[in-house]
Amino acid sequence: MEKKSYQKIVDKHKPKQTRVQNAFIAFAIGGIIGVIGELLIEFYTYYLNISSKDAAVFMSVTLIFFACLFTALGFFDKWVNFGKCGFIIPITGFAHSMASAGIEYKKEGPIYGLGSNLFKLSGSVILYGVVSAWFFGFIRYLIMGGS
Repeated sequence: MEKKSYQKIVDKHKPKQTRVQNAFIAFAIGGIIGVIGELLIEFYTYYLNISSKDAAVFMSVTLIFFACLFTALGFFDKWVNFGKCGFIIPITGFAHSMASAGIEYKKEGPIYGLGSNLFKLSGSVILYGVVSAWFFGFIRYLIMGGS
């Protein structure tokens, strides 16, 4: 089969991407997660009477816990298929990547399974986060000086 005719067949059967719709869904889902985070902060500060700084930490831990729980129960993958980057970009996506790798490789044992594969998906996020933080910190140091 020629390349051109093969490419026509592939293009015919390839699902059409609706980027605007996907962007709107991701924006809405990410916004909902942000609202849930703010509601959790308000809940922790008002009902548990803790500072807003500590409440932000509790909110992050709560979102991480539920993302890991829903990953283990099998809900989160279905939600990501619907919500796209709205679920992946916030801290819930990082927790999902860690939990899903842990669940997938737990049968291989604690060293070769969990230890070597836990950061398989999230390792690049950590690496580039640290490198970009150093880079922008260095630029800030050059512009603003040592103070």
